[in-house]
Parts: sequence; structure tokens; C-alpha cells
Amino acid sequence: MIILALVAATFALLLNGAGSASAHASLSSSDPGDGTVLRTDPKHVTLTFTESVSFVEDSLRVLSPENERVNPRPALHVDGKESTARVELSGRLPRGTYTVAWRVVSADGHPISGAFVFSIGKPSETAAVVAAGSPDDTAVGRLYGVFRYIAYSGLALLVGAAAFVLLCWTTAGTARPVRILLAAGWVALTASTVALFLLRGPYETVGAVTSAFDPAQLGRTARGKSGGALIARLVLLAATAVYLQRLAPQRAAVDDGSSRELGACVRVAGVLFAVALAVTWAAAEHASAGPQVALAMPVAVLHLLAMGVWLGGLLTLMLLLRHRGPGSRDIPASAIGRFSALAFRAVVVLVGTGMYQSWRQVGSWEALFATAYGKILVVKVAAVILVLWMASFSRRWTARLVHEASLPATETLMASAPDLVPVAQTVGAPVSSVGRHLDRVSAVPAGEGASNETEPSVLEADRYRRSLRRMVAAEAVLGVLVLAITTLLTGTQPSRAADERVSKASVEEPRVKVVTVPFDMGKTNHRGTVQITLAPGQVGENTVEAVVFTADGGLAAVPELRLTLTQEDLRIGPLDAKLKNQKGYWATYDLRLPMPGEWTLNITVRTTDIDQVTVRETVRITPASR
Repeated sequence: MIILALVAATFALLLNGAGSASAHASLSSSDPGDGTVLRTDPKHVTLTFTESVSFVEDSLRVLSPENERVNPRPALHVDGKESTARVELSGRLPRGTYTVAWRVVSADGHPISGAFVFSIGKPSETAAVVAAGSPDDTAVGRLYGVFRYIAYSGLALLVGAAAFVLLCWTTAGTARPVRILLAAGWVALTASTVALFLLRGPYETVGAVTSAFDPAQLGRTARGKSGGALIARLVLLAATAVYLQRLAPQRAAVDDGSSRELGACVRVAGVLFAVALAVTWAAAEHASAGPQVALAMPVAVLHLLAMGVWLGGLLTLMLLLRHRGPGSRDIPASAIGRFSALAFRAVVVLVGTGMYQSWRQVGSWEALFATAYGKILVVKVAAVILVLWMASFSRRWTARLVHEASLPATETLMASAPDLVPVAQTVGAPVSSVGRHLDRVSAVPAGEGASNETEPSVLEADRYRRSLRRMVAAEAVLGVLVLAITTLLTGTQPSRAADERVSKASVEEPRVKVVTVPFDMGKTNHRGTVQITLAPGQVGENTVEAVVFTADGGLAAVPELRLTLTQEDLRIGPLDAKLKNQKGYWATYDLRLPMPGEWTLNITVRTTDIDQVTVRETVRITPASR
């Protein structure tokens, strides 16, 4: 019932998604706009994003039709607005189509890129080539994702094993498996952090792996938000190494009861180190971007710590239950019970913080099932539900084990009580001496005064311990799967940002309509194509430009070019565009289209006094934007 209630609450939050939020910035507008045809040379190109962005090398490039760069200086923010990027252009620009290629880093540390075109005078062919694709699809991107998963795993091992020692069973720190887990967690987290710092530059710029050691690139990484978080993590890990070295003598003092106040200080220090390490993630990923950052940051920290306490502690318990080395001792049932209570609280925090993050990053049913982020989240929720279901069995076995573990001492005491001999007690002797005598009696092994009736309880406890060991192992395997899915989510564009981008694309029609129509008169040198550009391609006044190309792609000069438009469904037209020769291309700047819908273009091309041909094509005219 608890699981069903949590799932229902999650979906309720998703259905009641609130105002806009985003992570992974997206381009919201540009000046000049995509596909626009300008009559005069622009002085600069300006981009506006949905959130603040930072620049990498060659963040914004403007390429001429001959693939020559025409922005001599790098991009800058406009008037201090970190959600903008602007570059100045060279003074005199040739006519034709220009390509704008951009690559920036969003506030959550994820690099994004894109490209668009605009034309000066008239559209033309362009030799500019822009690499497309996500940075995560490159060799560096995949390697970066692997080390990000190793970093999460190292954090889970380090936090979970330390929490088990400090909060559940202090003696566990002397066990070899726990020492190995602590060392493995620290080494994995440290090595992956160094690798992530080295790969950060190539990851942002889509460079080669070999450029990871470029001093200039390392310097830019260190000055960035993500690089700064990684450096802070390395400093904290160095301090954590000193803490772990001193943990053993501190733990021994606590076990002897000689320094309980010092033991509390050790626990507080451990909590502070864990929180600080988690902050280095939250400060450079999804929680640091979008709305409610002041709330999202601590929620992300709690989510990471709860994940570490649960999953890392689960692996620690599994190894202790299986440990059978020299000098090893069985983990007490009381320690298992304490971890069971701790893990339950961690899972409650994990689910609660996960619900908030789901609401913040998804926001709707449609986004949950229509975006990559939402689909991955559904898989994660299913895996978590399965883990919680298995954890319920683990809690049952733990409860039975704790119950059975308390029976032998009681039964031994009852069996030995009639044989107790009265002992003279000095007046004023502490009452605790009687308790110590009872403790010694209860500790007598079976066969030395203890009743053999306790043996079935011992056998039951062993059976419960074996069952618990199997359930914990299965739960740990699923926990590792959940961790892998979580890592994948951190590198996926949240559904809100993707949904906003899709909505914007569906609502905002292209600002120009370009139609290319081939013609063939059946004679040599009398074939080619006509390119018609309508701007904005909406109801109302439009600019029409037409260019004729030869069969080999060169510009062709023709004595006459006519264009009429017909709305056949509504029986409107033909409307004569009245194209005029502009010495190289044909144009008109006041064609008015009265209705939206499918319009038929009738294009007549005359190449000589007697040779002409009429070709047809359709174009969709949209309602005027408001």
C-alpha cells in the first residue's frame, strides 16, 4: 500500500505540473532570424537562450557562402545578460546565404549546439559545413558518461560504508570487507573526478581525447562552473582521506567507551564531508538551473545522500553477511535492525526528493511518455518499485532475525535461574553487579549449563540470516541498476526543456518558405531549377524572390519569369506576383495573400523569344503571427 501511495503521489504531481521550468538551455530567438533575407548588411548576430549560458572556444561562428569566417572576434554577452550571445561581423559582406554555427554550455553544465542560416540580398548555395549531433554521441562523450557513472558509484560506496560504520555497527570498520569498500569508494571517486576534469574540455568543444591535456583547455575548464565543482571535490576527497585514516583509532575509542563525545564529533565530521561532496554535484548539474534553485539544490543533495546511504549501506551489509575470513565475527542482529531502520528512512527521502525532481523536470503526462527523459524516468520508477517490493521481504527477515536473536539469552537465563546460589552482598554495593552476574550466566554456551532447547532458535536464526543474505544481494543488484539509470538521467535533456522546444517549434512556423522547382524544355541548355522564396510565407504582405539556376548549379539569366498563385479550394486567383528583374534575380516586395492554406505556384520560365515552360508547385501559407 505504501508503494502504491508513493507512485500515485508521483503521478499526481506530474499531472498537476506548474509553471515553466527548464534545464539544458535551448535557443529561443536569433537576430537575424533563421531563413530571413536581409536587404542590408547586418552589423552583428545575436542569439537569445532560455537560460544563462557560458562560452567555449569558437562558441559562435558566422560563415560566408564560401565557408569563410566573417566574425573576427569571439562571442560576448549582450549588456551583461548571460542568456545572450553576440558577435560583430566584418564591414563589407558579399551577397548570399550565411551559416551561423553555435555551441555553448548551459547552466546545468551540459553543452548544446545548433546552426541556422540567413541571406543577404538573396539566397544562394553555400559551401559551409557544420558538424551536427549531440556531444554525448562522440567518443569523448561516451567516455565522459562512463566516468560519471564511476563517480556516482564511488560516492555511494564511500557514503554508504561510512554511514554503516558510524550509525549501525562501529566495529564493522575493523572488518576487511568494509575497509576494502571505503578504499574502493574513495579511489573510484578520486580517479573518476580527475578523469572528468581532464575530459571536460574536449566534451564541451567536441574535441579529440588527445586534447584532454591541452594546458589552455585545462585552464578554461578550471575557470568554468563544472571545472570549479570538480576541483572542490578533489580538495574534499583529500580531506576525506585524512578523515578515514583517523577513523580507526577514533572508532576504537568509541567501542571502549572511553571517548563518547569524540565519537559524536567523528559522526558530525562524516556527515559534513558527505554533504559537501554531494553539493559538488548539485552545484553543477540540473538542480543549479531553472526555477526554485534555492529549494532544488538541497533536495538534490538529500537525494544523493539517501542514494549513498541506501545503496552503499546495502552493499556493505551484503559483504558482512557473507564474510567468513579468519577472525571474522557474525554481524549482530541489532546492527542489522539499525541498518534496516536507516535504509527505510533513506528510501523515504529518496522517493520524496525524487518526486519533487520529477515534477520539476517533467511536468506533464505527455512529457512523461513522449520524451527521452520521461521514458527513462518511467524505467527508473519501475526499478525503484521493484526494489521497494524486495526490500519489504528483507525487512521481514530482519525482524524475524532480531526476534530470534533475543530468545537464546532469555531462555538460558530462565533455565539457569533455579541453580543460582545466593551471594552475600556488601551494603552499598552497586546494583549493576547483579546485572553483570546475569550477563555472565546468559553468556554460558549451550552444554555448559544452558538448555539444549535453545538450539532450534539458533538454527532458525541461521536460516533467517541466509534468507536475508539472498534478498540483500538481489536488492543490491537492482540498486546498481537504479544507479545506472540515474546516471543516464543526469545527461539527458529534461522533459520540460524538450517539451518547450517542441512546442515552440510547432507554434512558430518558419519565417520564410522556400520552394525549388525543376524545369526541362527538352533542349540543351534549356533545363534547370527555379528557387522561389516567400517571406514570411504568411497571410498578408510578402516578399517574393526568385532565382533561376542552370543544370550544373550556376546562376542563369532569363529574359522573363512570371509567377501566379492560386488557392484552388477557395477559387482564389490566379494572383500575379508581378516579378521584376533585379539584375540577377527576380523579386517583388508587396505581394498580398488573403487566405491561409495550400496555394499553387504557377511559374513560367522563358529562356528565348520562343522557348518557355510553365511548372507548378504548392506551398502552405500560414495565418499571420501575432
